[in-house]
Amino acid sequence: MINPELHASIQRFRSNRIAWYSSLILTAMFLCSLPAELIFNDKPLAMQIDGAWYFPCVKSYSLADFGGDGEIKIEDYQSRELIDFLNGVIREQDLESVFGSSDEFDDEFSDEFSDELEAPPADDATAEAAPEAAKHSHRFIWPLYRHSYRSEMREPKSGRAKLAAPWPEYVEYEKRTYESSHRDGQLLGTDAQGKDVLSRIVYGFRIAMFFGLGLAITGTVLGCLIGGIQGYFGGWVDLLGQRVTEIWGSMPRLYLLIILSSFLARWQITDLQHLLVLFGILNLTAWMGTATYIRAEFLKARNLDYVRAAKALGQPDWRIMLRHILPNSLTPVVTFFPFEATGGILALTSLDFLQLGVRYPAPSLGELLSQGQENLHAIWIIVPTFLILTVALMLLTFVGDGIRNAFDPHHHG
Repeated sequence: MINPELHASIQRFRSNRIAWYSSLILTAMFLCSLPAELIFNDKPLAMQIDGAWYFPCVKSYSLADFGGDGEIKIEDYQSRELIDFLNGVIREQDLESVFGSSDEFDDEFSDEFSDELEAPPADDATAEAAPEAAKHSHRFIWPLYRHSYRSEMREPKSGRAKLAAPWPEYVEYEKRTYESSHRDGQLLGTDAQGKDVLSRIVYGFRIAMFFGLGLAITGTVLGCLIGGIQGYFGGWVDLLGQRVTEIWGSMPRLYLLIILSSFLARWQITDLQHLLVLFGILNLTAWMGTATYIRAEFLKARNLDYVRAAKALGQPDWRIMLRHILPNSLTPVVTFFPFEATGGILALTSLDFLQLGVRYPAPSLGELLSQGQENLHAIWIIVPTFLILTVALMLLTFVGDGIRNAFDPHHHG
């Protein structure tokens, strides 16, 4: 059965309409971003070829997996050349558009097929004259939005990344001409690297939310552990812990993050490992705020009657701390948790803006803000990114205020 005091706090939170509806909207936004790979993806969710099922959204395939020749992984599942292969027509001169940039080929492969890669596109007559291969029965199941944060829009002739505007037609702005991205179905245009803005915002928002919530959780756990030990034992343990905390807290956090992140940029690690190391770096200081409040709560509670009774009954220290003092000291933890999450999101966004956080091409709101600042004429980059970040932080702030007002006993008497 739920604790009556907790039930009363929840009811007070729900009675705060701004906080309650903010929590619902923020939860809905976060839940909608979770299945991003199933909604925003440039690869089919599933495909059936000759009766066999394949799932490109979770696994990479080559033509050899479909009964063809070649072990190079397929990058573009929407290319005309792949469809021609499945229909029994192989256009060798267009291998690059199926497998990606020719920079990925080795010299021997490039020399062998240089003539084919430089040949002009085949017209219908050439296609009909091409040697017929075995046809494959096939069907694709596509996501709702056929672009992901990896999708690129390039110039047909030069192959350079194309900065396209989300307008229905070509537009001219400050003596610049921008092609419309609607032809390729990109609703918010492309960034300076030719990548889909809408997909990068959705994926970047999800990463920011996970990062902020994860940082708030780990910082809270570490803060409860360190602050609880200091407050419960007191004496030289508390004195030593406070001196270490004061010295560590006096260090400029931003400079520390910049120095550590600059070293991190030189490591040869994957994007996920880079994000996890960055998460660990931010946790070096994320615990201090919670530790201060928990220490004060434990110092106040360690001499109360119920704690002395537990000691008299022979309860071990860890059990007294965990089962008796901590549950009665969680008000500051619950109150400040949303603000810790906000701080985590801002920290990641700031590092990404300074190009010290998540490595490109991984999606990031801070990186999009940086691109928008460098391309102020491309307002479709910075405006949606700024709006989604502002709305998320504003909703988190409203939720935090509502939780503080509901759980703080001094607020409601």
